[in-house]
Amino acid sequence: MLTTAMRRRLWRTVDGFDVQRHVIGALILRELHTRYGRDNIGYLWMLAEPMILAASVAIIHVGYGGTGGEHGSDLRAVPFTLMGYCVFMIFRSIVSRSETALESNKALLFHRMVTIFDILLSRALLEFLSTIAALVILLTGAAALGLGSLPARPLLLLTGILLFTWFSFAISMSISAATYFSHAIAKIVHPAVYIAMPLSGAFFLLSWIPEPYRGWIAWSPSVQIFEMVHMGQFASIEDAHFNPAYILGWCLGLTVIGLTALRVLRRHVHLS
Repeated sequence: MLTTAMRRRLWRTVDGFDVQRHVIGALILRELHTRYGRDNIGYLWMLAEPMILAASVAIIHVGYGGTGGEHGSDLRAVPFTLMGYCVFMIFRSIVSRSETALESNKALLFHRMVTIFDILLSRALLEFLSTIAALVILLTGAAALGLGSLPARPLLLLTGILLFTWFSFAISMSISAATYFSHAIAKIVHPAVYIAMPLSGAFFLLSWIPEPYRGWIAWSPSVQIFEMVHMGQFASIEDAHFNPAYILGWCLGLTVIGLTALRVLRRHVHLS
């Protein structure tokens, strides 16, 4: 049986989560309005922006195995490119925009309920939702045109994308703190993100890499996450190289580092 004190603590915890849920929702709506506004197609830019970028990259690959699988029965260039680019855009957007998150939302910290963590989390959730929606539309269109197929293992695919969002968000917390203290770090964030693209695993499978290089590259958590994503999309991939415990360990470790960095950062942020 729960004691009266335990019930009170439980209710305070539930109320706290409910408050933070409303805070995150309000921050997402604010981000939508400030980023896309209400001109032209308004909030639909949330879908149009990633769709235009990903579709442009995929169209380039139509002539390179776009209508047939080269490495497997359903492994085609268009859905492979769409999957890799769309999912990597989560990392690119979350990490690249984390350096300006604090400065552009600093005034919100006057409200006790709003924290730097909330600001970063709301942006990460927005990127996740917009990318997922764009990916669903693009993959459905590719399947309708005969250029690909729908995900073979949707739950595995969704798990991989969620883990990659978590991985990106964990890194963004440290980046936000580091760029606040050093403008030099802010200058190298964008180039580093683009350098990371070909190394992330978005556009290759570990099975295509010969040993011993495969073993070296497999140490990258992003490569293992993309192995999970690709296996979730394509039925012909049966020998994906990923370790869920290893990926979770990286995400948890980076989250602890990021939360510690935000705690240090908050002590140095002066509201005036």
